[in-house]
Amino acid sequence: MTVQRLDNVAVVVDDLAAAVAYFLELGLELEGEAEIEGLFADHTVGLDGVRSAIAMMRTPDGRGRLELTTYHHPVAIEAAPPAPNTLGLHRLMFAVDDLDDTIARLRPHGAELLGEVARYGDSYRLCYLRGPAGIIVALAEQIG
Repeated sequence: MTVQRLDNVAVVVDDLAAAVAYFLELGLELEGEAEIEGLFADHTVGLDGVRSAIAMMRTPDGRGRLELTTYHHPVAIEAAPPAPNTLGLHRLMFAVDDLDDTIARLRPHGAELLGEVARYGDSYRLCYLRGPAGIIVALAEQIG
């Protein structure tokens, strides 16, 4: 048996509406929202009394999905935003058609540039942004 596809990546956020706005501005589309609770949720995530809200975002090509989750119960555990070299999930990367415009549109939503926009040879312009809940969002603009 082999993997059929990567279905989605989930990110826990403290402000679901703000995170949805951030990723809408980036160009993702809101596929749907739901309240999640019950024994299946408890069993799936290994917590008791789960009550959460999710927003499923999708890339314009329909192939990639990002699940944004906020926990009403138990409350999310706050942690310091990870550095780019922290073990575990490193970042989410999105291909964009205009890097400078995308950065400018995301700044009002709290995006902070980590480092600077860099050039990878004659192929890409790249950058890392600190996004909702401290996650690192990488952007890549193909130039070559």
